[in-house]
Amino acid sequence: MHGRALVVGGGIAGLAAARGLLRAGWEVEVRERRGDPPDIGGALALWRGSMAALDRLGLGDRIRERAERPGRGVLADPSGRALVSVGPRRADACLIPRSSLLAVLLEGLPDGVVRWDTPVTEDEVRDAEGFDAVVGADGIHSIVRRTALPGAVAPRPLGTVAYRGTVPGRTDTAAETWGRGRLFGVTPMDDRTTNWFACLRGELLHGRDGQDRVDLLRDLYGDWHPGVTRVLDALPGTGVDRRELYDLPALASYVQGRHAVIGDAAHAMAPNLGRGACESLVDAAVLSEALGAESTVGGALARYDRRRRGPARRVVRASRVLNRLSTGVRAGGVRNRAIGVLGRLA
Repeated sequence: MHGRALVVGGGIAGLAAARGLLRAGWEVEVRERRGDPPDIGGALALWRGSMAALDRLGLGDRIRERAERPGRGVLADPSGRALVSVGPRRADACLIPRSSLLAVLLEGLPDGVVRWDTPVTEDEVRDAEGFDAVVGADGIHSIVRRTALPGAVAPRPLGTVAYRGTVPGRTDTAAETWGRGRLFGVTPMDDRTTNWFACLRGELLHGRDGQDRVDLLRDLYGDWHPGVTRVLDALPGTGVDRRELYDLPALASYVQGRHAVIGDAAHAMAPNLGRGACESLVDAAVLSEALGAESTVGGALARYDRRRRGPARRVVRASRVLNRLSTGVRAGGVRNRAIGVLGRLA
């Protein structure tokens, strides 16, 4: 089946869906409210399933050319003692800057497919005149979900806050350190840059309103091991992004009529498993393949919903559990011993 699709959102999910639909013979129009590709920085993990999805979209080799593969992965406590250590043969993921992934998704798209600085209204989503299918790839606060899906749920707070950024210098290790109520992660970014992130319980920020972000991070993590403090020492003069974390309760369906939601619009999740971008890419591949193969839009969207809602729901649930576990404030020793045992069994 061929047709004309409106994709709302020009981020990872929307651009991947556009690539897949074009390959399937559809006409596509992407509308993005931002004036250019969103680039909030940071390195994204791409696991096996997302790399398979990129292969199906015809982009896997280009991503592999740009991706970094950590030499090893380590989960440590604040003293630097490794709780789990994974060698390169067992680390089944690559890392790529968000900007590089977006650039690959944009490469070769025909002129005019993506319309930047073009937000949509609720009426345009509802009516979608001239379009056979509408794909909501517009994030956790999706207007497509809110407008087209009956009983759509609102995002729910996770009770945690994330900070992230990059610093000069290269690392070959993907490391995460768990302490009481907070964690700190460091991963490769590219040949010249290291990616870092921190996540902590919101209550640890009480009384710190207005504090400089670099000073705050030094206060919270300054007595941790050198792998963390080296990053803290390099923070002055770099950008530090801050955001409160939310996820999305399970939807009864990802589709309604000719409307479908993908990516964060369908299953926004805690970042702790590193699976948000991955699940978006898989959504895009499954949806575009269904719309290319089925004889009706309704049949194609039902196929997409059937194949993606259950697996994505499980990842959302697991990410939420890991968010709580990794920033737990009680029984840290018990948690760390259990993690160490699981790591030896893996």
